[in-house]
Amino acid sequence: MSQRILVTGGAGFIGSHTVDALLARGDTVRVMDSLEPPVHRGPPPWLAKDVELVRASVVDRDALRAALKGMDAVIHLAAYQDYLTDFSKFFAVNTAGTALLYELIVNERLPIKRVVVASSQASYGEGAYRCERHGRVIPGPRPEAQLKRREWDVRCPACGGPLEPLWTDESAVHPHSAYGMSKYAQEQAAIHIGQRYEIPTVALRYSIVQGPRQSFFNAYSGALRVFVTRLLNKKSPVIFEDGAQLRDYVWIGDVVSANLLALDDRRTDYRVYNVGGDQRLTVRELFEHCRRECGVDVPAEIPGVYRFGDTRHMFSDVAALKALGWRTTRDQASVVRAYVEWAREQPEVPDTFGAAQQKMKATGVLRETPGP
Repeated sequence: MSQRILVTGGAGFIGSHTVDALLARGDTVRVMDSLEPPVHRGPPPWLAKDVELVRASVVDRDALRAALKGMDAVIHLAAYQDYLTDFSKFFAVNTAGTALLYELIVNERLPIKRVVVASSQASYGEGAYRCERHGRVIPGPRPEAQLKRREWDVRCPACGGPLEPLWTDESAVHPHSAYGMSKYAQEQAAIHIGQRYEIPTVALRYSIVQGPRQSFFNAYSGALRVFVTRLLNKKSPVIFEDGAQLRDYVWIGDVVSANLLALDDRRTDYRVYNVGGDQRLTVRELFEHCRRECGVDVPAEIPGVYRFGDTRHMFSDVAALKALGWRTTRDQASVVRAYVEWAREQPEVPDTFGAAQQKMKATGVLRETPGP
């Protein structure tokens, strides 16, 4: 049975792919997106022409009320993402915008039958680790003095000993960044308000999502975008820390299938699920995939700089979602290949890293260490 779905942030990377999938199965879709720069340069060419576009922010009460009118369900992807220090905007858009969504549904008595909320792996901060003496631990942020010494690995908070990184399930939450804090507050508001007012809700904590349509201008869009745009411009990418950070990267098609599962499957009501790549690799390994697929023999630079507040290792356990029948469908090499092929098809592949790097340095996000 077809539904009428509002997709906030529907012109973005994840949103536009999700819109395509909804249309393909016969749903009617309305998109609400502020099309805010630098991510957007106006409506993207891949946004489906047969959707209604509401160009407004989710913090605009009147616009959001109008966008919700006549809808059966909401996939809430709109978010503010960045590495910058405008903390209040993270909470205003991500947390308060979500609270406003539920406020309107409740106060206007709107017949919204389901809400799917996009949360983030950033909610975790550092992932779970194992200490030989103290078992499973969840460390806090690494001390600044340690990072200045280029001692990148996390130490046990109890004994200072070495730690083994583990797959992190949905139970361990300790956000370090303002963005992560705002996303965790968002999902808490959504799940608990939804449950209190019987608005079936599910939150999905995405790992680092990769694939075609990732904005060349979004500083938060991840290492794949940075590496590929630098390589295609015959320039050396910069790898932060030592490149041994472990991450999981998830294919956009698998994120879309998770969104649809959460929209349709009542077993997910009032639950939070990881949506990850189900394989881990180092940042250096990701770079090597990019270099091979770009066919460019350019080395990376590893100057010992780091982003303040970054986690060392984080990779998400997706067992809970797999128990519902969801699966990953691509290995990392094929994901990188798909992105490189798409990037080569674009009219231009701008190298925006230099400007982003200077801005991050100016705001204290990107920090240098003394030479070895």
